[in-house]
Amino acid sequence: MAVMSYREALNEALREEMERDPDVFLMGEEVAEYDGAYKVSKGLLEEFGEQRVVDSPISELGFTGLGVGAAMAGLRPVIEFMTFNFAFLAIDQVINSAAKMLYMSNGQFKMPVVFRGPTGAALQLSAQHSQACETYYVHAPGCKVVVPATPADAKGLLKASIRDDDPVAFMEGELLYNLKGEVPEEDDFVIPLGVADLKREGGDVSIITHGKMVHIALQAAAKLGKDGIEADVLDLRTLRPLDVDAILETVRKTNRAVYLEEGWSYVGVGAQIVSIIQEEAFDDLDAPVLRVGQADIPMPYAKNLEQMAKPNAQMVVDACNKVLYR
Repeated sequence: MAVMSYREALNEALREEMERDPDVFLMGEEVAEYDGAYKVSKGLLEEFGEQRVVDSPISELGFTGLGVGAAMAGLRPVIEFMTFNFAFLAIDQVINSAAKMLYMSNGQFKMPVVFRGPTGAALQLSAQHSQACETYYVHAPGCKVVVPATPADAKGLLKASIRDDDPVAFMEGELLYNLKGEVPEEDDFVIPLGVADLKREGGDVSIITHGKMVHIALQAAAKLGKDGIEADVLDLRTLRPLDVDAILETVRKTNRAVYLEEGWSYVGVGAQIVSIIQEEAFDDLDAPVLRVGQADIPMPYAKNLEQMAKPNAQMVVDACNKVLYR
């Protein structure tokens, strides 16, 4: 195992896939000369040249459309958004073009394009730069959605996403880039899409989550452990395709579940998860499934209010105690 940061794992995945396949190229704002806003593309311009590491204008709709056209022509573009908050300007190309192209062309056009960048809140970036954007993309059939929580998952899932023939929205935690962790030193380490990962094992309650919230869930599980409560922490890793079997397996083991997500709960990812659980595992539940998410407001700028709006470990602990009738 090698120890590296989340950003280094992403960089390594990009480098390996660009070495492996000359059709892979990276495009986005400041990805070349500046090495990327978060330094994920550091060194790639020097190694692969300006034809494969392309600085774009500040025009998300334009360069995203260019990426869609390139994928239709047989290339494998990786389109970097400085943040998925900015990708709202390009969501028409992602949802109306990329996600629907295979269907509308009767299978004549594959769409091997990855849209990647940070999602969610960082620190005091206010309402327009702090949104967890997963729900907007999960809703549309034809677009796969990947939300890695660890350096190993970031590398393995990005490699799989680049090789996939469908469009993938690859959402990185904005506060995870400096996170360090072990990454397998295999020659070709790839994690298949649609396979969840049990990050912590317990038998009393299931905490199901994705992305940056995995680390909040683990903090909550550690707190619960001090009171003798052992929690499963299931990291979905990909939201489309969804590992329904893993969700049902943990719920049937513990009979209690809490869904944690960074974004708003209203019509959020957790709503879909709860629907699946009540349809497929209702008789296994000993308590209603609860959800924990961001306060139902635009993210405040003031530091104290921002902290109150974000989901935290104590909220998860309280929800777990509630489903345990403690």
